Formats: sequence, structure tokens, C-alpha cells
Amino acid sequence: MNKTLSQHDFNYIRDLVRRRSAIVLETDKRYLIETRLTPLARQTGFTSLQELIASLRRNPGDNLQCQVVEAMTTHETSFFRDGHPFETLKTAVFPELLARRPLGQALTVWCAACSSGQEPFSVAMLAREHFPDLIKGRLRIFATDLSGLVLERARAGLYSQIEINRGLPAALLARYFDKQGLHWRLKSEIRRMVDFQQSNLIEDWPNFPTLDVIFLRNVLIYFGVETKRAILAKVRRLLKPDGYLFLGSSETTLNLDAAFEPISLGKTVCYQLRQTPVS
Repeated sequence: MNKTLSQHDFNYIRDLVRRRSAIVLETDKRYLIETRLTPLARQTGFTSLQELIASLRRNPGDNLQCQVVEAMTTHETSFFRDGHPFETLKTAVFPELLARRPLGQALTVWCAACSSGQEPFSVAMLAREHFPDLIKGRLRIFATDLSGLVLERARAGLYSQIEINRGLPAALLARYFDKQGLHWRLKSEIRRMVDFQQSNLIEDWPNFPTLDVIFLRNVLIYFGVETKRAILAKVRRLLKPDGYLFLGSSETTLNLDAAFEPISLGKTVCYQLRQTPVS
């Protein structure tokens, strides 16, 4: 299992991942392929990573390709990640949108590349804590990810102590989680607030309604320029004229899509559609 990956095999995996997910693996990511696919080779009954890749070459259309692409997808996430975007949602974005929307109209939120669910569940807990009106049928949270395996985990709402320790306030742990052995399970009242769906960002998206808030955080960094532009163009068609797009702190729409303008709200920079087209 420790044989070094050849350049030929590295190129094959890099091309496969890019073709199926548009994720770009730079030339220095050979170690990442070895680290993530060696356990998969073992789990699927191969004696080496090279044997797994040989099987991929012989059977290019089988389910193993999907497993490889899912294994190469980064699933880094945590509850209330970075803090300030959720503070901005609480103090500025939700109050503003609620004031603008007709009484009874639901707010719609989409968390793209949601991994094991901490981000959309953070939104759900925030709403339940601070916006009781939203709980009465006025909030729809959609969450998608490429990986069916992590979505199974997200729907279950079962987290390890390490995952709980990463960003979850103690008061919310006490209020919304039940201890189950060495893990913590999120209560059904929060799990029911999120609609999880499997979706690949470079393929057709689910049939969403127009959206008030889109979380596309720490996602674009994995794509090439043209893929970023294509995704932002689709976001543009889904986002309401006064809606908000949240990206990761190292991401921007600058030089990618002039239809978006940055908006500073406290420590957070988010994006809205320009009200007048850029000439």
C-alpha cells in the first residue's frame, strides 16, 4: 500500500476528478491522492492504490469512479465556522430581509457543498434562537453536497466530541443535542429544518426557488476560473435582487462576475447583485 504514485497514475486521477467534479488538483497534490485513496483501495478489496487505478482504467463507467471522486472531495467544515458570517446573518441580513418580505413569505437559504451538515444546522439553530417568527413556516433551508456518504451523515445529525468542540457553543449543545454513547445527536426539531439533496455544482442544480441567502463558502477555491464564472452565473439567476451571497474569506467575485458587488457588514464581506448594470 505504500508504493509511490507514478506521474502517469497521478495524471489519470487528476483528469478523472477534474472531469467529474471540476476540482483542480495542482501538481503538488500527489500526497493528497495517496492519503485519501489508499484507504479507499483497502476498503474496496485492492492490495494497492495502483491496483485500484488499474481497475478504474479497465472499467471506466463503474461506481468506483464515484467513490474516488467523493474521496478526493474536501469535507472540511465546523459549526458556526469563522463566527462573523453567522453574526452578520443574525444582526443584519435576516432582520433586513424579514422587514422587506410580506408577512408570511418564507425566507430561503441554500448551503452549497454542505459536507456533514454543520453549516446548515448552524443556520437552523441561529434562526430558532433569535427569530421565532421564522420557525413558523417562514424559513426553508436547502443543503447540497457532491458526496452521498457525507449527506447520509448530515441527515443523521450524529457528531463526535471533536466535531462538537469545533465551534458549537455549550448552551446550544445543551439545548439541541442528546448524548448517544461517544457521540451527540442533533434533535429532530433542528434536523427537520434542513432539506438535504445530492448535487454536483458543475451539473444541473436542484429545482430551487429563488433564494434570499446563498452560502457558497470555501468552495470556489477548488475550481478553475471558467468553472467559477459558470457557477457564479448560475448563482446570479437564483439569487433574489436584494439577496445575499456569502463566500469564504479568501474568495471573491472580483474579475469573475461584474454583476456582483461586495457589501461590508461588520467583519463580513458578502455580495449582492448590482442594481444598475456595469457598463
